[in-house]
Amino acid sequence: MFCLNIFFIVQEIVSVISTKPMKMYVDMMKIWRNETSQLFDMQTIRLKFVLVIFWLIAGDECRKVHVQTGGSVTIPCHYESKYTQLKKYWCYNSLGYYPFCSILAYANETKGDVSVIDHPDQSLFTVTMRDLQEKNTGTYWCAVEIEGITSDATEWFYLKIQSAPGVSVMPSSVTVDEGGNIGVQCLYTSTYKNKTKQWCRYKDKRCYTVGSSDTSQYSAEISDNGRGSLTVVMSGLMKSDSGWYYCSVGHLQAPVQLTINAVTTDSSSTRNIQYDHLKMWLLPIILLLLLILVTVTSVMLKNKHRRNNNYISNEERDKASDEDDPECDVTYSSVINLPKTEAREPADVEENVIYSSVCE
Repeated sequence: MFCLNIFFIVQEIVSVISTKPMKMYVDMMKIWRNETSQLFDMQTIRLKFVLVIFWLIAGDECRKVHVQTGGSVTIPCHYESKYTQLKKYWCYNSLGYYPFCSILAYANETKGDVSVIDHPDQSLFTVTMRDLQEKNTGTYWCAVEIEGITSDATEWFYLKIQSAPGVSVMPSSVTVDEGGNIGVQCLYTSTYKNKTKQWCRYKDKRCYTVGSSDTSQYSAEISDNGRGSLTVVMSGLMKSDSGWYYCSVGHLQAPVQLTINAVTTDSSSTRNIQYDHLKMWLLPIILLLLLILVTVTSVMLKNKHRRNNNYISNEERDKASDEDDPECDVTYSSVINLPKTEAREPADVEENVIYSSVCE
């Protein structure tokens, strides 16, 4: 019995001695794996940070937008068509460090005063921020989430919230039918009086300066009164002109959404329009026909009167020529009236002679 107990004790000692190194080995492997994973994550973050810094140096210029305290703003974020199916988001960092920005909302969701709506048919998403305060001043990013170590596709904005914005626009959204005209007023403070002023389109970044600018479809008239107001008038607009534009004064921008509605007409309205056109042209046509009829009648009566006058003149001329013709043959005849009851001696012929002229 004693030997049996010794055997179990020895077996327990061997078991402890053999399992403890194994457990230590497993713990060491876990620690190594965690450190390796953390190291890899740090390397990924560093690589992303380097890519972002490179993008900041070589990428697009930051768009600066001023918003009045308590107001709202809608920002358009364009992206390439190949990113249509990927996630989009709007993030913020007060110091302007993109790798540490906080995601405020993803596409097609609303969180607090921030709404993000994706428009894949236009290859853009819009971000609307409401009830903005000075604490909301900072750098924001439109971003498309890309898997892997590649930096997300981004476009960045600097929003400054203040009581008197340097540049603002009225209205910020305009809707008009095809072929119509729109007018937009861009207001700026005296600080930006001598800055370059432009009217630009986000999509192709085409800009027009003060003066008249004719495009292939519409004309734009841009005028600056020099007292804090830039006026933009666009005419002859087509459906394809819809999109986002902005007033640019110096380095500040004020976005404007332009929506062009296609003009469609049904068959009944088309018939009404045609009938209206017919009524519009019917009266002038009738008046023209009456004028032509009166003119023709007048000409015919005038010609008939002229022919009658010519006929009468010819008769008078013929009669006059007959009286003056010396060669006209004259035949004299004598007519003597004798009563039946008595016979008389032939009277003096000269007393009862009637002369007649016959001309051939």
